Amino acid sequence: MKLYLRVAAYIGLSTFFSACSSNPPATLALQKENNEFEVTGLGKTAVIAKNNAIIATKKTCARQTAIIRSENTSYHGLFKNVTDEQTGQSVATAAEILSGILGHSSNLQRDDDYQTTLTFYCQTK
Repeated sequence: MKLYLRVAAYIGLSTFFSACSSNPPATLALQKENNEFEVTGLGKTAVIAKNNAIIATKKTCARQTAIIRSENTSYHGLFKNVTDEQTGQSVATAAEILSGILGHSSNLQRDDDYQTTLTFYCQTK
């Protein structure tokens, strides 16, 4: 009986922790003055960051239409102040290929390298 409880506890904890690590946190919209909102989307690429921000915008407005007032995408990667964005991506890709050949894992790129901030308001259709 003790062994059964111990195994069940390990399975439950591993399921809990793996779910926490694999699901990114939901992006919340911050309400500003004049019924404007601001959301931030994070992603490994600029396109993924923009898509995450747009998804959060659509969730915030629900049945209304989101009217975007401003958009700002910025790079916050490992090589931000060392090289330009393209060179940093090339170095990260080369390191990833080399580490794959050698059998190691290279985590130079993260899921939050790019950040897109959208300022918007919701308008009825």
